[in-house]
Amino acid sequence: MADIRLHNTMTRGKERLVPLDPANVRMYVCGPTVYDRAHLGNARPVVVFDVLYRLLRHVYGPDAVTYVRNFTDVDDKINARARAMQQAGDGRDLNAIIRALTDETIGWYHADMDALGALRPTQEPRATEYIPQMVAMIAGLVASGHAYVAQGHVLFDVRSYPRYGRLSGRSVDDMIAGARVEVAPYKRDPMDFVLWKPSAEDEPGWESPWSRGRPGWHIECSAMARELLGESFDIHGGGIDLQFPHHENEIAQSCCAHPGAGFARVWMHNEMVQVDGRKMSKSLGNFFTVRDLLDQGWPGEVIRFVMLSTHYRKPMDWTEEKAREALSTLKKWRAYVGDANPSRPDKIVESDIADDLNTPRALTHLRRMAKDVAHIVRLEHFDVKELTETGDDVKARFLASAQLLGLLLPDGDATPTGSEPSAEVEALMERLLLSRQAARAAKDYARADQLRDGFAEAGVIVQDTPDGPEWELTSHFDPSKLEALR
Repeated sequence: MADIRLHNTMTRGKERLVPLDPANVRMYVCGPTVYDRAHLGNARPVVVFDVLYRLLRHVYGPDAVTYVRNFTDVDDKINARARAMQQAGDGRDLNAIIRALTDETIGWYHADMDALGALRPTQEPRATEYIPQMVAMIAGLVASGHAYVAQGHVLFDVRSYPRYGRLSGRSVDDMIAGARVEVAPYKRDPMDFVLWKPSAEDEPGWESPWSRGRPGWHIECSAMARELLGESFDIHGGGIDLQFPHHENEIAQSCCAHPGAGFARVWMHNEMVQVDGRKMSKSLGNFFTVRDLLDQGWPGEVIRFVMLSTHYRKPMDWTEEKAREALSTLKKWRAYVGDANPSRPDKIVESDIADDLNTPRALTHLRRMAKDVAHIVRLEHFDVKELTETGDDVKARFLASAQLLGLLLPDGDATPTGSEPSAEVEALMERLLLSRQAARAAKDYARADQLRDGFAEAGVIVQDTPDGPEWELTSHFDPSKLEALR
């Protein structure tokens, strides 16, 4: 059994995962607020925690892992979008618009995340399905003195929880000085946050002891996690932007509602997404939804590969160059494995993923394995019988390793865009690349330049990588021009 070690944001260190119950490993990840298409930043935690989900299922068994990711379907942003639709001419009442909007957005989300090769979680609760549990949790916090009622609102008393700020490593006073907090006359402290708020007559609302209203954002996840995973569970994940205030508030209200339970034992956060080295922003014109990239022709598997090429705790940069390299690599890998069936993942790849989801290192090892697979494919072409069984084993292990990362899945969509190389072309390219390497070492720049220009003329794209040159054939490939370079 792999020894899984994960970086715990709470303790600022990497820890060995010891599940509370190995027969039911439990993980909660904050899902989207459903009013619009998922952008690349929304997709990154989906991919990150899908890899973890696959690893947990591999180690403990598919039936021994419970993964919950919620849909926030009651929120001021949703209400605002629905009102805008009304003003644009939608004649339905606000609640009907909101239900249709959230249903449609959840459908979009599923389609886009499916395209990225993400498994569906065990459960995907909608916040509106758990309002009674939220009301009960809030009532308990009021009764225990951790929350108070003011003008139809219920607010959590941050000062009543001395450990507030432990996740983000800041004191309450530091947070007040550096954070933008909602100023309201009914708050006892600027940092107190809303557990329940009144609803306008036409807005979604539920009866409660305090007002007809709706829950605050933070209480939703606490109540759903408690209902579906228990008062204490193994892993809580999400983007780094949720560390404060969302996750900090979840911890405070959950630990006060269930003293001694501890809530989540391991907290994991992925870093943000950039585009061409800049923060993704609509104002900069570099804001992409997953659907934008899919519609541009980038397969979901390529988007996933680019995301996995950067460690989840580092900012990820999306560039077209990275996407082209990923497409080329995946195209070759699919050609190599053909119709092979997966066996067990390579232990080094498994170990890399188990080491705090070190997907870049796992991909580096997969590239090395791919070279072995390519060699086997060439030998099989020349009917080297004694290596056929070994070749099947190598391809099966390579395929299983890739699939542990959610790559080379049976329904993957990394469709080749150019010609597939024959074994003869593969062998010739190897010889020519070795010749180019020898020319460079001998400072025979004329020969090196001849090969560089000749590759382009023959319709072969060559890219140098830390693991050696990668190449692919374009739709303009001319084998006679490649032969001329011998």
